[in-house]
Amino acid sequence: MSTKNSLPDFRSTPIIDQVGVEERVARFTTRSIKKSSKMQGLKMILNMIDLTTLEGKDTEGKVKQMCFKAAHLHDIIPGLPTVAAVCVYPTMVKTAKDALKGTGVKVASVSTAFPSGQSTREVKIADTKFAVENGADEIDMVISRGEFLKGNYEYVFDEIAAIKAACGPARLKVIFETGELSTLDNVRKASDIAMYAGADFIKTSTGKISPAATMPVTLVMLEAIRDYYYKTGRMVGMKPAGGISTSKAALHYLVMVKETLGGAWLSNEWFRFGASSLANDVLMQIAKETSGVYQSLDYFSKD
Repeated sequence: MSTKNSLPDFRSTPIIDQVGVEERVARFTTRSIKKSSKMQGLKMILNMIDLTTLEGKDTEGKVKQMCFKAAHLHDIIPGLPTVAAVCVYPTMVKTAKDALKGTGVKVASVSTAFPSGQSTREVKIADTKFAVENGADEIDMVISRGEFLKGNYEYVFDEIAAIKAACGPARLKVIFETGELSTLDNVRKASDIAMYAGADFIKTSTGKISPAATMPVTLVMLEAIRDYYYKTGRMVGMKPAGGISTSKAALHYLVMVKETLGGAWLSNEWFRFGASSLANDVLMQIAKETSGVYQSLDYFSKD
């Protein structure tokens, strides 16, 4: 990780050409995908999903049900992978960890006063440590958007670095809530701050506000990851979250990752989808490719 002395000036990060970004995104959606590659891509998408439940009404029973689905997506179709992880509140980490024992599915926990981020740093650090002590493999933190929008970039950097230190062995995903950052220039700036502060992943959204993940926002973040990798040699992962509900859209994202970062990022170690509803659409497409007919959504559990 870079030291503070070697940090770039975050007030002079690259200016984003929005029209150019939108033109590049439009080209990704026109790529044709052969049938054999489509099946491979669909299974890859399943293995990149973080199944998520982040509601005030969450119970241990609901979390256990989601964990079962995470490891048994559709048992009547052989050869399906598991999802990458489940994402829950810190109080549900132990329940998820116990339910997923031996499956290889990771447990992620949100922290830092998710989704608003409106709390003290001490509370945010305690939140993070509680999740890790209960077995979280990954932490999904939210940045202080108010401080960022005031231009207090050092505050945001220091907070991310403090949470990274509190994570211990757990990997850190840093959520920007891009719908609140307003501009692609701000998205690029937040990406640079997070990576230099030690983020293992950068993530678009909490899924709680609209707009959430979009292809232009994701492309800007992928290009920031590429530039950071060229400068430092350190790979950083990417997680678009919220608003990706169809396999067709998810395949477009994979094309964008491949053409922007290369094949090394096409695994769940470096790319994730935060989109629980996506799993069932992908399963329907796989069933169609396998049997020739669509199955009803009634055959797939919602959680």
